[in-house]
Amino acid sequence: MDTLTPAEVAQLLGTSPNRVRQLLRDRKLMAVPGSGNGRIPAAFVQDGVILKHLPGLLTVLQDGGFTDEEAFDWLFREDESLPGTPVQALRDNRHTEVTRRAQALAL
Repeated sequence: MDTLTPAEVAQLLGTSPNRVRQLLRDRKLMAVPGSGNGRIPAAFVQDGVILKHLPGLLTVLQDGGFTDEEAFDWLFREDESLPGTPVQALRDNRHTEVTRRAQALAL
């Protein structure tokens, strides 16, 4: 998995590293668990913006009781029924199905 530093993400987003760190604190963006907010999956940024439905999906997962590690694992776990991973589905604009699955897991 390709990862980026907050400074690299800031450059892609056209903002400051401090703003990226704020997005991490606000749970609008997620770093690799255990990296101390130091590594952010490159897959979370597309065409100069954070994946449109990622912040909402992170909220659904958190509200559903997922730890950061569990949420991260779920986002990048292959799912033959999607197909691919939930992150890939977000990148392919198939967010409705991904969010529905996250909500079902939280029940």
